[in-house]
Amino acid sequence: MILLFLPFCTINSKLCGYNCWVAVPISETLENGLTVAVEEQPWNPGVSMVLLVPVGAVNDPHERQGSASMLETWLWKGAGKRDARAFADALDALGVRRSSGAGVEYTTFAASFLPESLARVFELYADLVMRPLLPDEAFESVRALALQELAAVEDQPARKLMRRLRREVFASPHGQPVEGVEEVLRSISAEDVYEEYRSRYGGRGSVLALAGGIRAGEVLAAAREFFASWGGSTPQALPVKLSPPHSFHEQQQTEQVQIGLFYKDVPPGHYDFYAARLAAEILSGGFSSRLFSEIREKRSLVYSVSATPGSLKGFGYLSAYASTMPERAAETLNALRDEIARLADGVSREELDRAKISTRSDLVLSGESSRARAVAMARDVYILGRPRSLEDVEAEVVDVTLERINLFLRNHPYDRPWTGTLGPVEVV
Repeated sequence: MILLFLPFCTINSKLCGYNCWVAVPISETLENGLTVAVEEQPWNPGVSMVLLVPVGAVNDPHERQGSASMLETWLWKGAGKRDARAFADALDALGVRRSSGAGVEYTTFAASFLPESLARVFELYADLVMRPLLPDEAFESVRALALQELAAVEDQPARKLMRRLRREVFASPHGQPVEGVEEVLRSISAEDVYEEYRSRYGGRGSVLALAGGIRAGEVLAAAREFFASWGGSTPQALPVKLSPPHSFHEQQQTEQVQIGLFYKDVPPGHYDFYAARLAAEILSGGFSSRLFSEIREKRSLVYSVSATPGSLKGFGYLSAYASTMPERAAETLNALRDEIARLADGVSREELDRAKISTRSDLVLSGESSRARAVAMARDVYILGRPRSLEDVEAEVVDVTLERINLFLRNHPYDRPWTGTLGPVEVV
């Protein structure tokens, strides 16, 4: 096994101002189907790890919506020979900074720690996913937390709207809410959620990604020692299915009207994926972006407006959001749709150059963060089947010419969105 270190030449010469190096990440799939990805960062004194398990809302059975999220909480109630308190104490004794959460397609367990703690951290996280206690007596507290999280949505109109918008867009279970639905959360049993763990958590299909001051050989040896016996497999990714584009309004007495748009876009791995990402940056990448300058600064329709690219496995999308006063809601909705549709007329060289600089600056900053690199590698393996270096990504960004992005925008106009509003007046 050979690990190469290559100079991040383009970024180094134009942005860094010092001698930047980027490691070429390597990956290996163990016999049980767990993929391990490692990026050595000799300059970094710490290590970040992300364990990605493809268990999310998309594969929650309809009658058990919210079970992936509940399960992620329940796992922390003790593992191996340790109860919840002892397990937390063991991680704290190692100085582990940790987080976790369930999403649409997968659940992630993230940790940052010192290199000398690698084996002990692996041992604890192997217990967490392979030997959880899942105590019955803790399940009601898990349910209570899930209900509180769901109730919090009602106090966040923007989140509530975008949650509803996803349900309207997807005909496949990709629109199922991560938080679940109240009637299911109140009726689901510990046995139901345990069955979800037994049938959905497994090594095959999961990803373990690490970046920082560690050696790849050491990581792979530890992964084989602690995770090679992890049996079972995770659910297969479901194909995305969409409803026909349509509009809806959700009545709610709020001070402002929330507006959400959703557009189908090219998926990760597509030739024009970074043309689409740069177009999104031009649209909503800062104070000089089109949405900010046209809708907020020139027309004063909103205080906040944004467009955000996103992706699922095999599917890409662009979502947009604005919030405005009821009397200006119709004008804001039309301006938002018109400004996004105007991308089909093309972008200028100045806009493209600015978007590239911003994107490549983000790459440099992410290269300084072992956590960002571990997250990116785990997601790359899940979405694309392989980890990419920052140099790989930067090369794709640089390769987008003005002619190429404008051809893409002309042939793939952002039109016919799914449209949702929430507030005291209907404007769709």
